[in-house]
Parts: sequence; C-alpha cells; structure tokens
Amino acid sequence: MMPGSAPAPENHKRAWSQGSSKMQFGDLRGWIDHLRQAGELKEITSEVDWDCELGTITRKAFGNGDGPALLFKNIKDYKDGRCTQLFTGGLSKYSRVAMMFGLPPDAPITDLVKAARKAYASRIPPVTVATGPVKENILKGDDINLFEFPVPRWHRLDGGRYINTMQGTVTADPETGRLNVGMYRGMIGQKNTLPVLLWRPQNWGQDFAKYNGQGKEMPVAFIYGWEPCLPFCASSPIPPDVSEYDVMGALRGAPVELVDCETVPLKVPASAEIVIEGWISNDPSTFELEGPFGEYTGYFGGDQCLKHTVRVTAITHRNNPIFRGTLEGTMPKMLNENSVMSSVQRAALAWNILERSGVPGVTDVHCPPANNGTTLIIQLRQTYRGQAKQAACAIWGSNAAHLRYKHIWVVDEDIDIHDYGALDWAFAYRVNAAEDDIVFFPGTFGSALDPSTRLKYRDTNMYGTGKWCRVLIDATINLDFEPEANYQGDRYPRSVMPEPQDWELVNSRWKEYGF
Repeated sequence: MMPGSAPAPENHKRAWSQGSSKMQFGDLRGWIDHLRQAGELKEITSEVDWDCELGTITRKAFGNGDGPALLFKNIKDYKDGRCTQLFTGGLSKYSRVAMMFGLPPDAPITDLVKAARKAYASRIPPVTVATGPVKENILKGDDINLFEFPVPRWHRLDGGRYINTMQGTVTADPETGRLNVGMYRGMIGQKNTLPVLLWRPQNWGQDFAKYNGQGKEMPVAFIYGWEPCLPFCASSPIPPDVSEYDVMGALRGAPVELVDCETVPLKVPASAEIVIEGWISNDPSTFELEGPFGEYTGYFGGDQCLKHTVRVTAITHRNNPIFRGTLEGTMPKMLNENSVMSSVQRAALAWNILERSGVPGVTDVHCPPANNGTTLIIQLRQTYRGQAKQAACAIWGSNAAHLRYKHIWVVDEDIDIHDYGALDWAFAYRVNAAEDDIVFFPGTFGSALDPSTRLKYRDTNMYGTGKWCRVLIDATINLDFEPEANYQGDRYPRSVMPEPQDWELVNSRWKEYGF
C-alpha cells in the first residue's frame, strides 16, 4: 500500500440496502472503491501543483460530462503530513449519479430524476452513535491550521484557496432544532478563519437571521468527504423545515449515523473524512475578505469585499484523510459536478413542486446541464388553456426558485425535451409573442451571481438577493385557437409525420429495401 493511501475499514464497506435498489457506501472510501471497480476513477500519481494546475487538470478531465472521477495522490507541498489526497468528480457524470441511486450506469436521465423525486419526498431520520472514524484525530487551539489540507486555488483569478466547494454545511434552526445541511462557498482566510458567502434567502441565512435576532453567534460545522448522497442533498434546495439528513437516509435506504461535534451543538456523519467546527458572528469587526470565485455561471462572481467569517474552534478527521472538493464553473461543452447534479436535482424538485401545486398532466421535466438549472423545461399533456402559465407560477412561487428557474419552457408531450433540435422546432412554430406565448415576470428575487443583472442590483447587503426578470416560453399548441375545417377539425395543422399504417409497412420491409 502506498504511503498516505486510505483503505476502507472492514466495518464501513458498501452494501445494498435491504429490499431496495439503493446503495449504502459507508463513507467516501467505499464510494471511491466502488468507482475504482467500475472503471470510473482515475488515480493521478504524478506530482500536481495545488495552485491552478490541479484545477486545470480537473477542467480538462471533466470534459462535457464524460470524464472520470479523480483521486490526486501526489500534491505539491502535501506529499506527507496531515492530509495528502484530494478527491473530485464523484458526481460529474450521469453514470455515477445513477450508481449513487443504485441504478444501471446507462439509466436514462428521466429515471434519475424520478429516483431523486422519490428520495426528496421520503424521510428516514438519522441516528446518533457514540463515536466514529471522524474522531480519530481531534484538533483544537493552536493545533488548528487549515493550510495543512491540500485545498487548491482552483482558478487563477479566485480570491484565495476555496475550501468549501463540495462540502456539507451544517447549521441548526435555534427555534426548532432542525439540522440543515447546505452547500455554500467559503475560502481559507487565516489558519483558523474561513470567510464565507452568506445570503439571507438560503436556509443557513435564515438560521443565521434567527440567531442574530437572539443576539447570538451561529454554530456551524463543515463536512468534507462522505457518501455521495451528502453533496447531492446538500446542494439541493430542500424545504427549510426538512433536514437533509432525513432525505439522505431516504436516498441511501438507511439512517445516517451521526456523532456530536466537539465545540458546537451540531451533529455530523460518524464516518466523514474531515469536519471543521466554528462560530459565525454578525459583528463587522470579525469579517474578512472573500471573493471573487469562479462560479457555477461560468463567470467569476462575488467581488472581493469583507464578508461573514467563521472562527474555527475544532477540526476532527480520520487517519490519512481524503479532502473532498470540486471545480465550479460551467461553460458550453465544459460541465462539472454541479451542472450534472443540478440537471437531476432541479428537475426532480420542480416536478415535485408541480405535483404538490396540483398542476396536472406533467409527463417529464428537464434542466439542461450547461445552465445549472437556470433553464427549466416542462413537458405536459394539456387539458385546459393557461396550464403552462399555471406551471410557471407554481415554480416561481417556490423557495427553490431563488437561484434557478429564470427561464421556463413548456412544451407538449410530442416534443422530446432532451433534444434541443425538437425544442428549437417547437419554439419556431408553436410560439407567437402576439398570442402571449412569451411572458415576462419582472422584479423577482434571483441569483446575485448572474452577470446578466446589473451589478448594482446584486448587492445582497442592501437587497438580500439578486434581481431577475423571469421568462416563460409557452411552446405548447395554443388552446385559444378555434378548431378549423382546414385542419380537419383540429386547432393546429397536421404535421408531415407519416401515418401509422405507412410507418408499419415501411418498417416491415426496411431490410428488403437494402438498408
């Protein structure tokens, strides 16, 4: 075994959950081992510089959502010491998202969306255990040094070394005790400080507002490296009254085993690789510089300025821990973990919202990965006019729309929503702006990281959020049209698609024609 390599403990091997297709991997190491056996992992043993080189390798390897997961095992300045390895890309490909759900690697995207829908609608509460591997090393006081972990500078224009890119951020609602596990960016400040981007509309921002209203600091814990369901659920906009731990349990088919933190009243997975604990204050004297960062939009976002900062009070980690991070930023033909995950997450959540809101006839929902859920496409079977507008209103009225769903397309069930050519055809011949098929919804809350909004409207300190004008493209056949004799009594002309009997004849003789 190579120095610094991390074998999976015998009692934390992966297992199929009884009575279902869900997978339990036990920890990050079980997940890595599963990917290794499936041929989905690339282990890089050449020396790699944490300063930009590692991020650029990751960018090239991710490709268009078709690259392997990466385990860096020889990082400059980190060949020995507290932490020597970095894992990324575990969910940067649909086949690996399918594996997380216990589905075949070639499962259609819609099947992944349906699996996520089921998990989001289900709950298996966590259980608390006395201890676990994450307690093998406990650091406090002067022993705390965030620079002992191989955190990259992912992009050359990043404002620092971003440690919070694929972690779980744990906070609690001080009124109900509900544990939230989210994913919010943060970088290394000093050896024991972690400046973050804290927004009021996000779940941890709502928790922070309650602590601040009580005149208290907020406890926080960051989890780096556990089963893939942790980053998947942490980056999903799950309702504020639901703990992501409950949804993780549903996704994996068994309760998450948690342990108490050392210096904050929170709980974290017992078999996590690394946990950082601390407190965050609203006192401006504690703020440190944060930003900019290469964001999910594919642009740098969040200018460098003083922001809320976590004062680290403890670090716990396993022996030979593996740091978990990822490269943000999506561009055409350059996908990443967030874009692939968002494609599944945001479609599943939107579908559940539509169902709960009573919108009938929804047959499929898709978010193209290149825009991280900013665009949502809904396929439905129309039964009454205004159905597309009802669907858009249901989505835009939900908290899940905070950073996503700026543009919504609605199409009929004969349009393949995974085929841009089909969408373009529907846009060309079923959309007429004069018939209210393009609807603007101005002045709504939106992403403060979207560069298409003027910078002055993205001041979260002043406004709490960004500002969007949302757009609905109703590319369904217009039910306001009258049946026409020229259309054989239909509202729309027939398409040039051959009739079923003609298809049947030609298909039966296809080989006879010499094809």
